[in-house]
Amino acid sequence: MITVSILLITTFGLMLIGLPIAFAIICGSIITLLSIGDIPLLVIPQTIFTGLDSFSLLAIPFFVLAGSLMTTGGITEKLLELANSLMGRFRGGLAMSAVLSSAMFAGISGSAVADTSALGRIMIPSMIKAGYPANFSAGVLAAANVMAPIIPPSIPFIVVATLTGQSVTTLFLAAIVPGLFYMTTMLGMCSWISRRHNYPLHGKSSGRDILKAFKGAVFALALPVFVLLGIRSGIFNITECAVVAAVYALLVGVFVYRKITLRVFLQSLSSAARTTAVIMIIVAAAKTFSWVMAYVGIPAVIAEFVMTNISDPLAFLVFINVLLLIVGMFIETNAAIVMLIPVFFPIANALGVDPTHFSVLVVINLCIGLITPPAGLCLNIATILAKTSLEDGFKGVLPFLGMALFVITVLTLFPPVILWLS
Repeated sequence: MITVSILLITTFGLMLIGLPIAFAIICGSIITLLSIGDIPLLVIPQTIFTGLDSFSLLAIPFFVLAGSLMTTGGITEKLLELANSLMGRFRGGLAMSAVLSSAMFAGISGSAVADTSALGRIMIPSMIKAGYPANFSAGVLAAANVMAPIIPPSIPFIVVATLTGQSVTTLFLAAIVPGLFYMTTMLGMCSWISRRHNYPLHGKSSGRDILKAFKGAVFALALPVFVLLGIRSGIFNITECAVVAAVYALLVGVFVYRKITLRVFLQSLSSAARTTAVIMIIVAAAKTFSWVMAYVGIPAVIAEFVMTNISDPLAFLVFINVLLLIVGMFIETNAAIVMLIPVFFPIANALGVDPTHFSVLVVINLCIGLITPPAGLCLNIATILAKTSLEDGFKGVLPFLGMALFVITVLTLFPPVILWLS
């Protein structure tokens, strides 16, 4: 028990004083092993290496690169033009355009933080200028971009598949309907709030304008379809598909939109490398943390507690939902996945919970943490771009958070919503 306390107190204590999460996890693991005394510290680098020794994880840098190339290649503007042409006829159409743009962009980048930054720099100032409150503008963008890690391609689902041995393709397909359901609820909330507060009506686009916008965005919209068809048909495995997606993004940016020069390409490589490094360091560190937790017996204690007190699969999922919503408030999504999936996935199997259903619920729960303070990366970025406080931003995102919790409730009670396509 003392060893467990040392591990948890040192790790979370270091996080609270501002040490980056990956280094806090590694330092907490090292201090715990030192307190045990009979384990060589060489275990730490060995565990870090084995944690990254997975062919599926190679897909991450290439999907990140594809998203970076699409962003720098002019895709953002094309998607926004299409979204505005489709939603401009509705009251609050600019807010609804933000949601629709986020959904389309999610099928390209898979990164909520990147999408919030890229779309927010354009949409938030435009919304504020059009008469929307700053906190509402920040809330819409933050909540909408929760879709990015849900709609394929999704980095968290690749991590889950690596840890559990599931098919990445199955998880990608299972996430499509929940992602679209989430988008629909966000659009509905935008419409309701906009009508209630009489937000601006931006005007109806003609069929010719919509067709023109669609033609401009067709190459961007083709990428997620291409990814899903490639892995579904078996032409590519997930890693090969990521490589092809990056090449496709490069060719579109160079020859179609003509925005990618050598300088822009090198900047995209640099940006993708930094993002990938952060993700991989977190995955490696969290893998080490999971190993230390297993060594000191935390998973066994948790499993015994859960199996003793919870025998109903639905009650277990409710418990997981509450736990993960709390965890997501403090810990980055991928880190939380690597730390918690090895503990709870076997318990879910033992209780008869479908592994795909469980995995999708875990990812969506933790993604909601992107809009819940204090961590809430998407909310923090959106409030900075809106030049408002985090407190006001949270007020703006609160109705959308309520809809996100509604989505989780529906997905928990009705597994076929997740399992339909998988």
